[in-house]
Order: sequence, then C-alpha cells, then structure tokens
Amino acid sequence: MEEKALEVYGEGQLLPCDVTGFRATRRSRDVIRSIRDPEKPNTLEELDVVTEKCVEVQELGEEEYLIIIKFSPTVPHCSLATLIGLCLQVKLQRCLPFKHKLEIYISEGTHSTEEDINKQINDKERVAAAMENPNLREIVEQCVTEPDD
Repeated sequence: MEEKALEVYGEGQLLPCDVTGFRATRRSRDVIRSIRDPEKPNTLEELDVVTEKCVEVQELGEEEYLIIIKFSPTVPHCSLATLIGLCLQVKLQRCLPFKHKLEIYISEGTHSTEEDINKQINDKERVAAAMENPNLREIVEQCVTEPDD
C-alpha cells in the first residue's frame, strides 16, 4: 500500500500527496526561507516576500519534480524584484538534493512589470550572464549564504 501524507494547500485545504512530494515541498520551503533581502537586514520570509504557500511541487517522474515559486515583492515598483528572483534561482539550484526543474514567478498583480521580470528570472542564459557579473554575484552570495556559513 502506498504511503500518503497530507499537505496544506490553498485556503487551508488538506489534500493527499505522496510522501516524497511532501518532502520535496518542505525542503524547497526550508531552502528559501533564510534568503536575505538585498536592501534590508530581514529574510524574505520575515518580509512576507515568500511564505509557506508560495511553493508548489509537481511530480514530473520518479524522483523528479517541478518546483514553482511565486513570490510577492514588498511594493509594486520594487527595483530589486529581479535580484530577488535570481537569489531564489541560485539558492534552490544549489541546495535541492533531488532532480528538479524550477519556475519562479512574481505573484500575479504584485508588481508593475511582473511579465518582463518573470521572463528574465526563468531564462537560463540571462541567469548565467547575471552570475558572471562579479558585483551582482557578490550581492547574490550575501543574500543566499546562511548566517553560520
């Protein structure tokens, strides 16, 4: 008999999901919760940029998942939304111990240029080019490094 777990989804609904998928969701949430804001001394979780409900996991195959993150910048004209998306990409790529694909989006209606930013942060070539910039790489490293690292 296949073991099932319950996962909170949406407005407090409990839906069954496989145990491995539940662990993938929990691990993804744990990875992003400690990312620091580029301008403030707070984490993205403390600022409600990321929440427990912002992570969705879909099983693609055996031990492979699609991780979808929807984050909400603190203001609709946040100039650092692209950088925050880059930090999410980098930290998740480095820290998830299972095979995965990432899609990161600004939550609908929370930023004035969300479509453009969503394209940028999900374009692998743009992400790679951004991480080649030493100044940008240093900022990302400061945001994604754990306090005790």
